[in-house]
Amino acid sequence: MGTVKAYSTKTKGRLYEVWYTKPDGSRGHDRGFKLKRDAEAHLATVEVSKLKGAYVNRTDAKATVSELGVQWLEQHKPKITPSSYHSVESAWRIHVKPRWGTYAVGTITKRDVQAWLNQLGETRSHTTVARVRDLLAGILDHAVEDNRITKNPARDLTIKKKPIPDEVFLSHAQVEALALTSRHPELVRFLAYTGLRWGEATALRARNVDTTTRRINIREAVAEVNGKAILGSVKSHEKRTVAYPSFLADAVTAACRGKGQEDRLWNAEEGGYLRPGNAVSGWFARAVMRAQTGDKTFRRVTPHDLRHTAASLAISAGANVKVVQRMLGHKSAKVTLDTYAALFPDDLDNVVDALSRQRVEYLEGNPIFSTIYEEGQK
Repeated sequence: MGTVKAYSTKTKGRLYEVWYTKPDGSRGHDRGFKLKRDAEAHLATVEVSKLKGAYVNRTDAKATVSELGVQWLEQHKPKITPSSYHSVESAWRIHVKPRWGTYAVGTITKRDVQAWLNQLGETRSHTTVARVRDLLAGILDHAVEDNRITKNPARDLTIKKKPIPDEVFLSHAQVEALALTSRHPELVRFLAYTGLRWGEATALRARNVDTTTRRINIREAVAEVNGKAILGSVKSHEKRTVAYPSFLADAVTAACRGKGQEDRLWNAEEGGYLRPGNAVSGWFARAVMRAQTGDKTFRRVTPHDLRHTAASLAISAGANVKVVQRMLGHKSAKVTLDTYAALFPDDLDNVVDALSRQRVEYLEGNPIFSTIYEEGQK
């Protein structure tokens, strides 16, 4: 047990201090209590928290979010892609630090964080609110691990719902129409039938392609950060291998022909990484406008919509959710289902129809039940 001692000050008179042994064996010392019973209550709380393994040093709890936030960013920078780090750093600089930077981690409450998120959701997108919530929660997770606080007040909070995206899925005919009106038809077809992200496709090197097995090894990706193209790892560092259909074989082989192992398959005419260009006047946008001229039902699409198209075409061809997950590089099948659930409308019917066929085949093929089944059909 610890001890409670009185001491005197010139300005506040008689006060009380508490001495105790910390879990690591060092001496703990808290002072400034006006009443002895308050000091004794604090000592009792310390002893109980030690028994429960929830001891928090009052000094450690005074660490500010700014102090821990800078450390958190430095530790996580090597773990994420440059574009992801840019988004997280912006969330820290614009939202989290101005609001919570001066706060001691031990003074932040769940209610205050929830109110902040609600207010932020009135003017900001779901993505922004989710990002700043997860950033603050990540910083405070470290505070919990360091025994600065016992619980994370930024966890298990609700935010505005994510709007249902209006994905565009092109048909085979529309993919071909877009390719034919494009400056880079092979790349358009490649994106629409492999599901690669734009940055993954434009980072491909000849050494990433196995033309014999028609496999693409995705190891790098180009990201736009402040208007600059930066080569980094793939999203979530999830390297993967994707197959491409035989009708793309000649185009992919041609893209690799005469190139060294480190040369990229597709480059900009002026050199450097190929980009889709301006969203209104770039080469991809102009190709979309030309396709719309020939087909009034052709909707406005972005390069990322070709990734959605690849998923749609694969599912319509009979691919199951695990195959689509691997093709797109999603972290889990849940992400794939959450995004493309509407594209699996016939699965339930297929399952119950298969169950019905299996049951009939079993009953008809079993000597014991076949007679009963036949009698029941009369």
